[in-house]
Amino acid sequence: MEDDPLVALDLEGIVRASGDETQVAVANTLVEARNALAALAFDAAFLDIDMADGKTFEVAALLHARGTPFAFVSGSRPEEVPAPLRHVPFVPKPYHPEDIERTLRVRLSR
Repeated sequence: MEDDPLVALDLEGIVRASGDETQVAVANTLVEARNALAALAFDAAFLDIDMADGKTFEVAALLHARGTPFAFVSGSRPEEVPAPLRHVPFVPKPYHPEDIERTLRVRLSR
């Protein structure tokens, strides 16, 4: 989930480059994210915290309940994350592509 189109394209490119058959779905709003979660199964997810239509903590809770690994990629502060989600990996913006690759490979792999 990312509401900035340039950051979304960057993240999509990094994730696609990480695997030969990696498929990526990008949600730019909470509504798009809810619809994607209803229609698709995900191996992992990256969530910005602050979207134009709200915070992504509800989506994070849904992913957590499903056992889907995810990480926050955000300009917000880690202490803004609700206590039940503070165990989730947090990649601060601005990030380096290696930060995303490492998080995907090490922290989000099953």
